[in-house]
Amino acid sequence: MKKVLYYIVVLAILMLPVTSCDDVLDKKSVDSFNEQVVFSDINVVKAYLGKCYDRMGGNYNENNNTGILGMREDLLSSATDQTLCIHRPSNYVNMKGTQSPDQLGFFASNSHGGYLRWPNLYANIQNINTILANIDDVPPTAGQESLPNRLKGEAYFLRAYEYATLLMLHGGVVLASEPFELGEDYSTLNRSTIAQTLEFILDDIQSAIDLLKDYPTIEQGRANWAAAAALKSRVLLFCASKLTNGGYEASNTLVSFPAGSQTTLLQQARDAAKDIMDGDYGTFSLVGSTSDPVLPLSQADIQAYSDNYFSIFTQKGKWNSETIWGIQYPLTGGNYNAANIWNGPCGYHNWGNNNPTEPAVRSFEMADGTPFVWNNGKGEYLRTATAAELAADPYKNPYYGREPRFYSIVLYHGAPWQARPSDAAAFDPFNKVQTGHFYNDNGSMKVAGVDTRQGLIEKWNGTKTGYYMKKLMDPATVGQYYNNTNTWVEFRFAEVLLNYAEACIELGGTDLQPGLDALNMVRNRAGLPDRVTTDQAQARAWIRHERAIEFFGEGHRFWDIRRWMECENVIKDVFEMKVKEYTNGNFEWLYDAEVASGTFARSDERQWGGNSFYWLPIARDEMNKAPQLTQNPGYN
Repeated sequence: MKKVLYYIVVLAILMLPVTSCDDVLDKKSVDSFNEQVVFSDINVVKAYLGKCYDRMGGNYNENNNTGILGMREDLLSSATDQTLCIHRPSNYVNMKGTQSPDQLGFFASNSHGGYLRWPNLYANIQNINTILANIDDVPPTAGQESLPNRLKGEAYFLRAYEYATLLMLHGGVVLASEPFELGEDYSTLNRSTIAQTLEFILDDIQSAIDLLKDYPTIEQGRANWAAAAALKSRVLLFCASKLTNGGYEASNTLVSFPAGSQTTLLQQARDAAKDIMDGDYGTFSLVGSTSDPVLPLSQADIQAYSDNYFSIFTQKGKWNSETIWGIQYPLTGGNYNAANIWNGPCGYHNWGNNNPTEPAVRSFEMADGTPFVWNNGKGEYLRTATAAELAADPYKNPYYGREPRFYSIVLYHGAPWQARPSDAAAFDPFNKVQTGHFYNDNGSMKVAGVDTRQGLIEKWNGTKTGYYMKKLMDPATVGQYYNNTNTWVEFRFAEVLLNYAEACIELGGTDLQPGLDALNMVRNRAGLPDRVTTDQAQARAWIRHERAIEFFGEGHRFWDIRRWMECENVIKDVFEMKVKEYTNGNFEWLYDAEVASGTFARSDERQWGGNSFYWLPIARDEMNKAPQLTQNPGYN
């Protein structure tokens, strides 16, 4: 703690006005940084709390800028069926059947998954508890009399966020509302039930709301009461799920609520979202039109809807009407975002990480709202089209006429992207992604696309699925040389609407239609027509599909497929889409997945390890430090 305080206080003192700096330094010598120094000036406390924001991302490392909540090199979506982390696929132990207290991979990595690490989360909780325990004793500062209460509200939000993360990973956890002291006896500490953990989180959220409601103009990037309300909506929906209501070890109170709790939790989740929708925490709205679109959409219409959706993730400066709370990235110093170099195609000297998978790509609808169908008479693996056939029917190209969000999320062979760097411009005069190979009319290969693992620019970082992630990148940023400054949107109004929709649909009865109405707002904004049904099972399938598409790559899928207990149905081996483009304009698309025949090679093998994998175990090191803790079911 003292080492952390030392660095925080050094930073804080440098940030203070001269008069405040003089006051602090008059009281303590510069070689004696401790809690007394921190809590002698409210501006130092504010800076200390600012570092707690940074540590929401884990164990922040000033040297390589890792540990910030938000955009990361290895995305949480790669712990799902949506994307493949090409550089460290084995780190996603939940996808490999290797998850154990001794093997947590991504979930134990400071540099990549540190925001999910048990010790990092508790280290930040300790920092936050230290603030909450001491802030009332800070001497008043003229003109800043209300600042302590505001900072307390922010601290309660941060603690609730960290505990909500722990709950959604592990179930019931060790609860601490006061800072631990050196030499304290920890042998009596144990995990609370999941119900007690949720109650603790909801109390913190309510404290944050009560304290922050008086600060509607709080500076952008710091927690506001709407962010606390959005967190309430998120954690309640998780707790209202199958997983936490008897889906796995119903009698184990660490991971299951008492029998009969689910309906009440669904009602609470519904009402928490509805309060935000009703404007109780400020005015938020989806970016773009929520009117049922007039079909068919023209190509210009599709592009307009796509651009509108894409703008949510490229915004800089003042946030749009949909953003409730997010992470900001200055060009120099502070939080660090390099989405373009992390995810961009290798033909731009980018690292090509987090590739969308073929099943995920196929899940995007057509622009008229009908399902995409791959099979064109040649099975589920192969699709061909001559130049003449494409001219007569462009829908023979599997990437033509898809729903607008597809063009904001996925970079596929032929997708437009940035101007190439000088050493690649000659290979791509049209600035279109080349994840396929180019062939002569006689079938001999002419050249490998520059964005493949056989390309002429770089090979080690080429896609392994045939796709790159477009969402979260910024077309105005040259990733080879510059960091990104676009915001990571942690809470947005679309999530609130879909949280409400799901809770209503799960409740059924008279709640079903209001749920569909909220679902359709999100679809309409994306240029898709209304869903209409009175069948609860159909509505459930639709809301789950909508969440998968709307939040693609944002990490929600990791929590969703676990709480729905759907992992065993969606986790499958990952294979490559291989595209051949001939000089005469003919095309071939081959999903290279016929492993049984021995003809094709695997890209990435995945294995779901059973129901115990729905919860993360507590790491062996942590259990050794506190052997009285109860391990999660299914782990030794």
